[in-house]
Amino acid sequence: MSPSRLRRRSVPLALGAASVLLLATACAGGDNEPATTSPSPTSSPTSPSTAPADTGSITMENFAFSPANPEVRPGEKITVVNKDSAAHTVTATEDDAFDTGSIAGGKSGTFTAPPKAGEYAFVCTFHPNMTGTLIVR
Repeated sequence: MSPSRLRRRSVPLALGAASVLLLATACAGGDNEPATTSPSPTSSPTSPSTAPADTGSITMENFAFSPANPEVRPGEKITVVNKDSAAHTVTATEDDAFDTGSIAGGKSGTFTAPPKAGEYAFVCTFHPNMTGTLIVR
């Protein structure tokens, strides 16, 4: 058999073996790596008995906050999602406790709940009819 013919037969065989090796390596997780490539959650789930159902997020849609009275833990990071086309804010009405600044339509932002338990009224500074109360427990 000529050397060029041997090379033509061995190339597909070598590529197949390399593909199998790469696939096996990608599927096997080591001690420090997960076996899958799916992203890990950014926060661990909490049980219903220890955290309110609406913990951690506020949605702005149809020129209203949902939930209007979210319950969160002191110092918790709150994600705010604006589903309207107009810009909105989530701004504490007293003591500058928190303020997201302007969040454009279709965008999101975050703020940190005050470290002290209590009830904190908030408003959209662009649309004063949008109001709510952040309940920190």
